[in-house]
Amino acid sequence: MQTKSLITRNELNEKLSVYTRKYSKRIKGTPPGVCPVTFIRSFVESASSQTCGKCVPCRDGLPQLSKMLEKIIEGEGDEDSLTEIVDLATTIRDTADCAIGYEAAYVVLQSMKTFREEYYSHINNKQCLGEVGEKIPCVSYCPANVDIPGYIALIGEKRYEDAVALIRNDNPFPTACAFVCEHPCMTKCRRELLDNAINIRGLKKYAVDNAHADKVWLPKSNVSTGKTISVIGAGPSGLTAAYFLSLMGHHVDVYEAREKAGGMLRYGIPNYRLPKDRLDEDIRSILATGNIEMHYNCMINRDISMDELVEKSDAVFISIGAQSGRLVPIEGIESKGVASAVEMLGEIGKGNIPDYTGKKIVVVGGGNVAMDCARSAIRCNAESVNVIVMERQVDMTASPDEIFGAIEEGAELLTLHAPLKITSNENGEVKSFIAQPQRVGKFNSLDKPTVIPADRDPIEVPCDIVLMAIGQKIDSESFEKYSVEPVRHIFETEPTTRVKGYEKIFAAGDCVSGPATAIKAIGAGKIAAINIDEYLGYNHKFKAHIAMPEPKQNDRTHYGSTHLTFVSARERRRNFDPIENGMSYEEAMQECNKCLRCDHFGCGVLVGGDI
Repeated sequence: MQTKSLITRNELNEKLSVYTRKYSKRIKGTPPGVCPVTFIRSFVESASSQTCGKCVPCRDGLPQLSKMLEKIIEGEGDEDSLTEIVDLATTIRDTADCAIGYEAAYVVLQSMKTFREEYYSHINNKQCLGEVGEKIPCVSYCPANVDIPGYIALIGEKRYEDAVALIRNDNPFPTACAFVCEHPCMTKCRRELLDNAINIRGLKKYAVDNAHADKVWLPKSNVSTGKTISVIGAGPSGLTAAYFLSLMGHHVDVYEAREKAGGMLRYGIPNYRLPKDRLDEDIRSILATGNIEMHYNCMINRDISMDELVEKSDAVFISIGAQSGRLVPIEGIESKGVASAVEMLGEIGKGNIPDYTGKKIVVVGGGNVAMDCARSAIRCNAESVNVIVMERQVDMTASPDEIFGAIEEGAELLTLHAPLKITSNENGEVKSFIAQPQRVGKFNSLDKPTVIPADRDPIEVPCDIVLMAIGQKIDSESFEKYSVEPVRHIFETEPTTRVKGYEKIFAAGDCVSGPATAIKAIGAGKIAAINIDEYLGYNHKFKAHIAMPEPKQNDRTHYGSTHLTFVSARERRRNFDPIENGMSYEEAMQECNKCLRCDHFGCGVLVGGDI
């Protein structure tokens, strides 16, 4: 008699775990442009296959909900169909016995708010919105829309100069971004479907290490238009706009309040992350276009008025960034030894390295600026560095690499602690920092857990210096007559980046969006340049012509992910020298060969032959 082999619970859980990982990779690899209604329907279909069948809402409701969404997708629904979907999803959400039914119904209800236009397009037009279509994931997620598959292919052909030139078609800061870009492109790399995303930033660094930006050929500028644009602020957004406007043939005057260009790339990011001599390579190549005149140490309404600029220019572009730090309004904030992290990093950017020998430092904040501040304090010989963070470590806004690097170098994280007050001695100097323990509460509208005071006694951290890294603000007082919103001190602009109420004044970057990343500021500057060019009556093209390599057959061999290595913590904490090592030739070629060339296969063609 044969015995039937039964699968054990552990074996079943292991198989389900493998399936879950593969399914999560499909979600992660889903490109922008996929119809949201179709995606939601597939999610409901997946949830219905996971139901245990014990409760009616999951067992019967989810398949019915999937059919109703299918009806919308096929263009057979009407507004009554939407009402029926809402009613059914609400019932499932409120009566399901487990999270499978609740979460699936919740996602449907949220999608009907977020993607309302998509649902109505299927009802009224019997089709997806016009924006929906096959897009290249990495390119779509890059704020500057850099041709990522193209420059990876060029690196693979050892054409490093052409790779840098191709990046500069859309981003004139290839070197800076090679060091500090947050690489949103990698979050949607379709290589995730096979193994791991390509290390796109690492490849960019490999390119600029082999072909320095100021040595790479530049595209020729168009003939002079006779137009003059004034750019206020020489940060990433302002210099990006100046670069493209210069290539278009316009004359650009750049007014910078400080002694050097670069904005927060120079005065906010420490040298160990972005070496300033490498930043200068990008800036030199931008200025080499020939139509840009720099005015340093020039403050608006001190050295030149805004009205003068408007009068003498054909257009004015405001890109003043977010240059000032915020302070927490707590007791003792006026004590000697309290400063903003932005101020501290700005002084280091100028070359004024503070001496913290024997000092106990407290840094307040959980973002990348806080980590930069803590790691810089360690390099300034601080005796100890404690970072006060309100949220859990997993909820911190700083990148995991930055957090791990700070801990590895000697910083101590005190998570789930909120600033309470600062004590001082008889001379008014900082004596200690008092923090109130917190506990995790309900999720907020951004699906992140809130924190609330815990029923525990405050803690006291002895310190000599307190550095606040809780955010940045825009110094916009000089521009308040030009539609600066008084609460957040940001410029209100139209979709064309024109400041509302003013014909030839444009604004973009952090002074419009609030503090963001360098690549977002670069993308905003590029868009502003195109809008200003159109406002002046032109439609200039500025892309360099580069012969692109023919796509090779996809290499679907599974590879491990290539990570960049760092100088040991023991060595790097002693100075501000660069800490990140580049890829080897073998590593770079392996990463290049992993590219699936979504610009030619699977997503439609981005470029055909030469561009």
